[in-house]
Amino acid sequence: MFDANGLVILAVGALLCFYGVRSVHLGVIAAGFGLGWIVSGLFNAGGLTMFLFGLIGAVSAWVVCSLIFRFAAYFVGGLTGAVGGARLADLVQPGDNSWAASAIIIVAIAVAAAFCADKYRARALLWLTSIGGASMVLIGVGRAFEPLNWVDSPDSAAASITSNALWIALSVAGWIIQRRLFTDRLGIKPRQSEAAA
Repeated sequence: MFDANGLVILAVGALLCFYGVRSVHLGVIAAGFGLGWIVSGLFNAGGLTMFLFGLIGAVSAWVVCSLIFRFAAYFVGGLTGAVGGARLADLVQPGDNSWAASAIIIVAIAVAAAFCADKYRARALLWLTSIGGASMVLIGVGRAFEPLNWVDSPDSAAASITSNALWIALSVAGWIIQRRLFTDRLGIKPRQSEAAA
């Protein structure tokens, strides 16, 4: 069975994973959408409800960030940390998810990520957008393509290990691609060998 809603979260996740550090506004909108979508999905909401929660999350995140743009790195860090925290909350709670346990995990990771993003700015956001985007991509793949559902919701130890390995690999790929595409934005100077070429 094919689910078009999964393609939406996959596309937003890919945008955040491979392009998120380029624009704070894009990062805020994508992370807000992903957070709304994933949190509603933790509690088995329907496709339309998840899409609406995603839109509410995106608009709310953008409005709040626009009002407090001075704290944009902190806010984007917190949002992308919350996306990663939502994925982690889903992985550590097989079966039905507890609101309390999910909230503790999501808030703890979001706060830690926000402080890292505020302190280390672009370099922290590079990691956070890669990790959060990779999480959204895997959720999208699992929801869009029924045979790959195990990527989003592993049902065995082997599937969980493989899903987490894919999450790490995709996060690293996003980090590498963004680091190469946006060297100026990140303040990375080319190596001597690259400058001479």
